[in-house]
Amino acid sequence: MPLASMTGFSRVSGDLGPARWTWEVRSVNAKGLDIRLRLPPGFDEVEQAARSIAQARLKRGSVQATLTMERPSSGAEIRINEGALAAILSAAAAISERVPGAAAPTIDGLLAQRGVVEFVEPEETAEERASLVEAISADFANATSELERARAGEGAALETILLERLSRIEELTKAADACPARQPEAVRKRLAEQVAALVGTGVALDPDRLHQEAALLAARADVREEIDRLFAHVEAARALIREGGAVGRRLDFLAQEFGRESNTLCAKSNDRSLTAVGLELKAVVEQFREQVQNVE
Repeated sequence: MPLASMTGFSRVSGDLGPARWTWEVRSVNAKGLDIRLRLPPGFDEVEQAARSIAQARLKRGSVQATLTMERPSSGAEIRINEGALAAILSAAAAISERVPGAAAPTIDGLLAQRGVVEFVEPEETAEERASLVEAISADFANATSELERARAGEGAALETILLERLSRIEELTKAADACPARQPEAVRKRLAEQVAALVGTGVALDPDRLHQEAALLAARADVREEIDRLFAHVEAARALIREGGAVGRRLDFLAQEFGRESNTLCAKSNDRSLTAVGLELKAVVEQFREQVQNVE
């Protein structure tokens, strides 16, 4: 299964009879799956179906879905609100008595008054309502499928970037492993110079204790374990990428481990060349971690 990004967008439109609708679904990065639906009034029954579809298809991401409805009023029945019309006519008559010569209200003027003319939509049957909800929900499933394809396309690009970063991490780890400063001869020479500098101060030093301290310093500066773990993490990350699917959380854990090992390598380094490799390694690890944040 290929990697999928958490970033994507889809737009699907549909219709049934006079009703028209459009779904717009977009997703961005998130620690878990967060689904937010924006529905027109009167379509609450669509929400449960939409949530179930999204939860079955997506594992992570902040998903926002918006449903826009258009229902032309061509089939609406025009009715006159007799109560509102009577109230307006009564008020007009009262005004005419108080203002002699006032013009009588016209028909178009009366019909233009708010509340006099009403447009009444024909009532839906239970079967019509069920069919509409089913069609809208089906188009949400289509929009979710389009979103999955968009996220898969982003995931393919992410996979290429992540594998490139892993190759660079592996190269730098090999460079750290082969660093001349880590060779036993170089370590012995450096320790000997340090010991000679101490002896040259004229301070009386216990040779046995000096030997112990030198051995302890050499052990502390050894980065063999960090290098081995970095190689192991590279292989584990490649295996997760080959596995695909919702592996973002596990890749994020490995990114943290990469960071921990590269930090320790820099902290232990007592040579400029090894420190330079460690610093570049930290930079590449950070690039890897940033990209991993986009993986589902």
